[in-house]
Amino acid sequence: MNKPYSESCDQNKQVILSIISPLFSSLSSVLEIGSGTGQHAVYFAEKMPHLTWHTSDCRSHIDGINSWVTESDLNNVKPPFELDVSKSPWPDSDVDAIFTANSIHIMHQQDVVNFIRGASGLLKQHGSLVIYGPFNYNGLYTSASNERFDQWLKQQDPQSCIKHFEEIDSLANNNGMRLVTDYEMPANNRILHFVKI
Repeated sequence: MNKPYSESCDQNKQVILSIISPLFSSLSSVLEIGSGTGQHAVYFAEKMPHLTWHTSDCRSHIDGINSWVTESDLNNVKPPFELDVSKSPWPDSDVDAIFTANSIHIMHQQDVVNFIRGASGLLKQHGSLVIYGPFNYNGLYTSASNERFDQWLKQQDPQSCIKHFEEIDSLANNNGMRLVTDYEMPANNRILHFVKI
């Protein structure tokens, strides 16, 4: 099959790496939730060879991720396994961190609840949860472009939308995690770094 391609992955991979590289410098394994096309996984695994990068997504994305992973021929990026945060059993994996990019705004609200709960259940004490994407703050969009993006999301799926930072932070706190840093990123995105306490 032709490899799937996401232009946004190409555009944001370097700026995301600039944040997660120091965060993951002393870790050995990361689980990516919602690996999408597989581009991020291959790029980050290549740039951080000390890490074992585990990929996962819903069934419809598995073949595309596999095509990127196979072609990369990297030993430290693992073939994808199916993980729907609301339907699949979470793996019994020993990972130091969980990473996800551009997935939270696609998820329905209950999916987000299940994602945070599942991530907390998988992580050990001091494990990191790193989330990249757009968020609203104080009930408001951070830009006109985010407002337009949110309207587009809802046209695709009425239950998809940009989520509120305060709700994510509260869910994390209620599941034994605390926010370490909220990084401002280009194109009105953020990286939220939580740690299991």
